Amino acid sequence: MCGIVAYVGSRPCLPILLEGLKRLEYRGYDSAGVAIQCDGKVAVRKAAGKIAHTRWATHGEPNDVNAHPHGDCGGRVALVHNGIIENYLVLKSALQAEGHTFHTDTDTEVLAHLIEKHLRRGLHLEQAVGAALRAVEGTYGIAVVSADEPGVVVGARNGSPLVVGVGDGEYFLGSDVAPIVAHTRQVVYLDDGEMVVLSADGFHTATIEHERVDKEVHEVEWDLGRIEKGGFAHFMLKEIYEQPESVRNAMRGRVLDAEGLARLGGLSRTPGALRDIRRIIILGCGTSWHAGLIGEYMLEEHARIPVEVEYASEFRYRNPLVEPGTAVVVISQSGETADTLAAMREAQRKGARALGIVNVVGSTIARESDGGVYIHAGPEIGVASTKAFTSQVTVLALLTLTLGRQREMSLEEGMTLARALEQIPSQMETILAASAAVEKIAKQHAQHNNFIYLGRGYNFPVALEGALKLKEISYIHAEGYPAAEMKHGPIALIDENMPIVFICTRDAAYDKVMSNMMEVRARRGRIIAIATEGDEEVRRRADHVLYVPQTLPMLQPMLSVIPLQLLAYHIAVLRGCDVDQPRNLAKSVTVE
Repeated sequence: MCGIVAYVGSRPCLPILLEGLKRLEYRGYDSAGVAIQCDGKVAVRKAAGKIAHTRWATHGEPNDVNAHPHGDCGGRVALVHNGIIENYLVLKSALQAEGHTFHTDTDTEVLAHLIEKHLRRGLHLEQAVGAALRAVEGTYGIAVVSADEPGVVVGARNGSPLVVGVGDGEYFLGSDVAPIVAHTRQVVYLDDGEMVVLSADGFHTATIEHERVDKEVHEVEWDLGRIEKGGFAHFMLKEIYEQPESVRNAMRGRVLDAEGLARLGGLSRTPGALRDIRRIIILGCGTSWHAGLIGEYMLEEHARIPVEVEYASEFRYRNPLVEPGTAVVVISQSGETADTLAAMREAQRKGARALGIVNVVGSTIARESDGGVYIHAGPEIGVASTKAFTSQVTVLALLTLTLGRQREMSLEEGMTLARALEQIPSQMETILAASAAVEKIAKQHAQHNNFIYLGRGYNFPVALEGALKLKEISYIHAEGYPAAEMKHGPIALIDENMPIVFICTRDAAYDKVMSNMMEVRARRGRIIAIATEGDEEVRRRADHVLYVPQTLPMLQPMLSVIPLQLLAYHIAVLRGCDVDQPRNLAKSVTVE
């Protein structure tokens, strides 16, 4: 989850590196540092804390010593690393026996000393890096420089993303395109087991066994303005307000309302294969897992396909059953989530077709899946996901429409769903226009340290997502439950100091949720309700009501979640929390 940036070219490099680090802060921000070749040496400056490689600590606490870059015994090599070296203790012991001296608690420092060991044998930097990596077990995205090879940067990846930027006589390396796009839109995506060597003369790619690899140059579609705040106080708030447009982008060119169909070109790599699907397993982590739960309800109700939603982090450790006709739907904003990628590969090994739902073009899941759909949400910088969630749900609705129309969904039902989908962005705009009401409620409840979120049916995953947003960015303990499960334990927590957030829009479970609300009211819980426009009955039972427009029940989560995103945001701001960079979290979880 650390962020890496490197530059080779004729311009002063420090401003470029610092700017790049700033654009990578969402990947990790407990320490940072730079290494620059100058006057036959490698100068290293690093420190704990936020600095304009940024680090998310795995091995060793986040302090000045453990900050990247790391070096060798003689200070001739500097290395930055995203990932985890699993066999570092064995390697470290062997290196210490050979006389190497270590100064940090990190696994990364082992790599620097391994490279030093091979450089002492007379190898060039590229050869030494390859030899070192062949001894490593684990994941890495690295950039390495040596004082003895001025103007050369060597990068390599295995399980952690790395992108090459191709400029006009200059070259860049980054964990993603964020630090690169200000300088060039021409990029090359490295695959696992590959290396790149950058120099003033150009770049070349190879495997870590030094077999040449020819790579395609891609063009990044979005520009620098997409990763700026654009006048908003925080990236998270900007991204909440971008949701009408991001949902439009997720649907653009894909909804055929007159035919009640969806056109998903990324699923057409093997024509007819969708008709053969007999079972679906949805894999995801965190917010993507919540989107997957909504997808489960959609697909089972409207496409009549059995669906299971699995935590990707658990899936491959329990020898799961993958029967013929099983498809896995893999959901990841970054397309690089380590657990999700590993789970997808395990499912593919067992014979499943993998369909990716990702945001980042060229990401590993996008390249390795058997088909899939980009959500086209644009860059999401805030660590707490907002617009990616609603875009993921949008794509799951399109997938439901596609599979449903192949099976039992009628033309009329398909047309109704397609038209309802097209109304969602304008309905989102209505909710956002009334955001002042959310801020007012936040001011009355920001001092509480515990919240419960309750919903039923399609709104149960919304309760989970609302609770996650609050705990992520405000550090308030919050839990989401099915509303009926409240009586099976959580009701013991309810008193006048416990805010209870009900998602109680008008659907088949409405009367049951209203009964649950009365049970909370009888125990003096403070009720915040998300309700359908015009519902006065809720107003008589809740302390606060936030209204959302009515839509089809399967699409309601896309609207109901927005007030919960705003509530979490405003409470976090009132509590003085760092909304975009919450403690201990990082945007893209690329280590297990």
